[in-house]
Amino acid sequence: MTLEEAPFYPRKKLVQKQQYFQKLSKHIHLKGRYDVVTSVAIPLALAGTSLFMIGRGIYNMSNGIGKKE
Repeated sequence: MTLEEAPFYPRKKLVQKQQYFQKLSKHIHLKGRYDVVTSVAIPLALAGTSLFMIGRGIYNMSNGIGKKE
């Protein structure tokens, strides 16, 4: 006698999700609902912040702002 554990996710719903994702024409990493946030918005925010900080550092160096005496 073997006890089988029930699956975590019903097979019918899993097949529906697979069919949904296979029909989409977008790139794989942009298929989910919130995937655009993690793969596009966060890297853009990091790049924008770093460019701003680099620009501010160059401006401060060229004008001698923030130097210790």
